[in-house]
Amino acid sequence: MPIAFVLINAEMGSEEALIKELKQLDGVKEVYTVYGVYDIIAKVESDSMEKVKETITWKIRRLPNVRSTLTMIVIES
Repeated sequence: MPIAFVLINAEMGSEEALIKELKQLDGVKEVYTVYGVYDIIAKVESDSMEKVKETITWKIRRLPNVRSTLTMIVIES
């Protein structure tokens, strides 16, 4: 099953609201607030890589308080 981890930079002070929005998206299985360069990590999982990419491109990246993202796609073995 295709999986990706999306590292997200959020607008300052919007992290809690953004986490609530992320948790409601289909395909987003886990969401964590983290310290460091990025503010949030989201685990995206779906039955096809196309759906994973659509979730990231058309849902996560389009959320109003997302400043930038970095996506890491898990290599299937």
